[in-house]
Amino acid sequence: MNHHERSIIAAQGYLELGMFREVWRELHTLPSEMLGRSDVLEILALSLMGEERWAEALVVAERLREEAPGEAGGFIHSGYCLHEMGRTEEALHVLLNGPDSLRTKSVFFYNVACYQARLGLFAEAMEMLRKSFEMDASLRKSARRDPDLVALQSKI
Repeated sequence: MNHHERSIIAAQGYLELGMFREVWRELHTLPSEMLGRSDVLEILALSLMGEERWAEALVVAERLREEAPGEAGGFIHSGYCLHEMGRTEEALHVLLNGPDSLRTKSVFFYNVACYQARLGLFAEAMEMLRKSFEMDASLRKSARRDPDLVALQSKI
């Protein structure tokens, strides 16, 4: 493993610890040609999201979608950023029109449910929640505390 790969692994570790300044420090050691790699873009997007820098994170997530159009990450992150920016209809559109790989992720169904609930599409949201819980039962606990799902609390 070379120095650059160690920096990416370190950045991932710092990201998991919520140490965003250190994420940036590690990523800034990489040569510019490595900054467009999908794994690096995902770390960068998640770090910006962790700092609630939604507009910047959206730009990186969209770049990730371009670099890895068949992967779920860029679509999930783009949708989340759009939702946090108050653009929930766009967020829902991004997810529903993304690649088939999204439908293998419980977070896809969960996020779609959140966005649908915010838009008043409660029956659709409950169906998506059911699918997310089938894939990952631990999401039910999150759903009970999620402000996006407050209108559905009695049914969760």
